[in-house]
Amino acid sequence: MSKEITNIFSERFKALRLQNNLSTLELAKELKVSDSTISRWENGKRIPNIVNLGAICKFFGESADYLIGIID
Repeated sequence: MSKEITNIFSERFKALRLQNNLSTLELAKELKVSDSTISRWENGKRIPNIVNLGAICKFFGESADYLIGIID
């Protein structure tokens, strides 16, 4: 995945977490991943796999297209 998509995902993912007043630990529990995984996603060091991306979309009620910057 391109650096631009990774950056867009990271920014939007973190913004959604903050808008929902969730800590990284709270979100990690909801998504069944570690809090360090949440941190890596937010810092652009990693991107979620397709299963985790689906869980993120479902949890926040957002499309994958939005999260990766295809649509605004």
